[in-house]
Amino acid sequence: MSKIVFFSIPAHGHTNPTIPVVAELVKNGNEVWYYSFKEFQEKIEGAGAKFIPCDDFLPEISQQELDRKVGKDFAALIEMVTDTTIALDEKVCAELGAFQPDCIVSDSVCFWGKLFAKKLGIPYICSTTTFAFNQHSAKLMKRSLKEMLRMITGMARINQKMELLRSHGYEVENFVSIIQNDNKTDTIVYTAKEFQPMAETFSDRYAFVGPSIPVTPEVHSEKQKRKLIYISLGTVLNQNRDFYQNCILAFAESDYEIVMSVGEKTDISSLGKIPDHFTVKNSVNQIAILQKADVFITHCGMNSVNESLYFGVPMVLFPLHSEEGMVADRVAELGAGKILKKSKPSSLVKTVAAILTDPSYQENAQVLSANFRNAGGAKEAAKVILAKIETSGRRIP
Repeated sequence: MSKIVFFSIPAHGHTNPTIPVVAELVKNGNEVWYYSFKEFQEKIEGAGAKFIPCDDFLPEISQQELDRKVGKDFAALIEMVTDTTIALDEKVCAELGAFQPDCIVSDSVCFWGKLFAKKLGIPYICSTTTFAFNQHSAKLMKRSLKEMLRMITGMARINQKMELLRSHGYEVENFVSIIQNDNKTDTIVYTAKEFQPMAETFSDRYAFVGPSIPVTPEVHSEKQKRKLIYISLGTVLNQNRDFYQNCILAFAESDYEIVMSVGEKTDISSLGKIPDHFTVKNSVNQIAILQKADVFITHCGMNSVNESLYFGVPMVLFPLHSEEGMVADRVAELGAGKILKKSKPSSLVKTVAAILTDPSYQENAQVLSANFRNAGGAKEAAKVILAKIETSGRRIP
């Protein structure tokens, strides 16, 4: 039996793919601890891991501010996670010193997991729920002027935080050494190699395991009379009443069946009259819906796109920031979706019709679906973790 510790940030897109991996490790007799946040306690404990809350160590910020940091403000995110590292330092170092884990698996944005692994001399694996980034692929990300200005103006604060880390015994050269993996870092990437931009520039230390999809019963239903259009802007930047109202206007007179997930904070009554062929909810079972959908109108979050392609569903691509824009560009490049230029009702109608009338979109999505399913998913990720432990000489499961 091996002992494995996971770390992640308080974000669904960064936590959800790891849950089936934890379940796979536990099922095979390994002991897993997971440092996370109370919002995810039920999922983590349901997978069989020991949940350790970090909420009291996160800087006091509003959910809106946290969403902005995770979604758009890189410099502020660095500042937040550095403060969290310092706050957690005494607790985590003492607990892991007693637990003696064989490996730490930490989200690529959860820098404190990486820092603890280095400080304590514990084998480390990076868990990447976005595309993998190196000096080559990073050039593909088109940051807005506002995002660039935020990063530049935040550099002084970042450098101060680097000094603070050094004063607490963390050997960091600069912020790049924290955020960037090299080709010698063991990294699990939750997408297929065929979908990863510039995949040939990454070493074999990068394991492209495909989407980590929870095991659920396949949805079987009779052939639908109407095409099913699924609409969602994800779990972070999803408060966009104008967009949802445009979708209602666009498809109010259509022959489509519409399922629209608007997020927990959106007041559905504020959207106006909902047509009978619309199902509008604050949240839905996305996996179940995608097994029946014909088109997915999405913000292009990595998890949403991975899940859509896993089930062979072509997409209308509506990215909200630079990272999502890179994902959208890749889907469009591979012919599995079409970028929405404007969110006006007429544009929505035209773009959905283009995908439904051109069979190449679905054909290309099906090709990627086969690649994703063959990549191995959660079982392959668990194998990578256990192989790392074995080669490190810490423990042979």
